[in-house]
Amino acid sequence: MTTTAEWADADSPMETFPANASGARVGYGRVSTQGQLLDRQIAALEAASCVRVFTDKKSGKNAEREELWKCLDYLRPGDTLVVPSLDRLGRSIQDLISIVAGLRKRGIGFQSLHESLDTTTPGGRLVFHVFAALAEFIRELIVQGTHEGLAAARARGERIGRPPAMTEEQ
Repeated sequence: MTTTAEWADADSPMETFPANASGARVGYGRVSTQGQLLDRQIAALEAASCVRVFTDKKSGKNAEREELWKCLDYLRPGDTLVVPSLDRLGRSIQDLISIVAGLRKRGIGFQSLHESLDTTTPGGRLVFHVFAALAEFIRELIVQGTHEGLAAARARGERIGRPPAMTEEQ
């Protein structure tokens, strides 16, 4: 199973985006349950001039979104991936940033219809850079908090790491 981080293989989400996309517009839609309908998403993607639409009927929590991976493999430099909304593509902000960073690295644009985010425009690139910067900031805060928590535990004499395989009596 491929993860978004492995697929993206991007050095930094803050790298520059490709110039305006000139290729095909390819859509991706997803519903979380079998009872939900994709009709509105497909109609929105077709109205956005998508020449091909890939769809998944799986929870966003599940990384095995087969049609998403097919869609990402289908895209070529100059194309634009179009989604009805950001939550249809990524399971988390980090997942979303990884996917879009992977697209950028391959010279592929990204557009979210609901949020009016389009990385093929200067304004869209700016907004995405803000998203990426916020995600990086949050990640750094988590790392800092973890280090501070470990230091405090060590200062209290608590054991860090997994328990020993054998007790002192053994």
